[in-house]
Amino acid sequence: MSTGVIVLIVIVAVVIVLGAAVLALRARGTQGSRGLKRRFGPEYERAVARHDGDTKAAERELAQRVERHGGLRERPLEPTEAERFEARWTAAQEHFVDAPREAVGEADRLLADLARARGFPDGAQYEEQLSALSVHHAAHVQGYRHVHRVAHAPAEGSGTEDMREAMIEGRALFEDLMGASHKQHAGRS
Repeated sequence: MSTGVIVLIVIVAVVIVLGAAVLALRARGTQGSRGLKRRFGPEYERAVARHDGDTKAAERELAQRVERHGGLRERPLEPTEAERFEARWTAAQEHFVDAPREAVGEADRLLADLARARGFPDGAQYEEQLSALSVHHAAHVQGYRHVHRVAHAPAEGSGTEDMREAMIEGRALFEDLMGASHKQHAGRS
């Protein structure tokens, strides 16, 4: 074989290997985006909107959240602790009829306390707690965000309907956090 043919074969082989590498990297990047969309659900779209449609920036933010909070292990609640949280939520819902604003405030404190009891960052660090919750409970974290926003809005800032919707959305996160704890206890029995 001539030297020219050997050089041509080597060049073709290098081009094929590089092409395969580029395709593999693109496939991995697409899978990463799909994985983040699947993991974060509506929170993914919220991050993209917050970054003005820049999906790469949103994905970097979400990947950083996973890196920071992905290893967090939720602590199961003791049965008496779970009962206290259930009683507090029931009381907040009952209180809503007479004093909706105070009930939403209690729901906000309750969700922060429950998350802290499960091992998430303290509710005094709301953004950090919300970030960690979004990694593990992405489908319902919007409920906490809504409750918190309404609880901290000026008195004339939220109507009764908005407060009612916040309580309903917050209930979904409450049940998710409580359900995860109940499942862990059931698995031990």
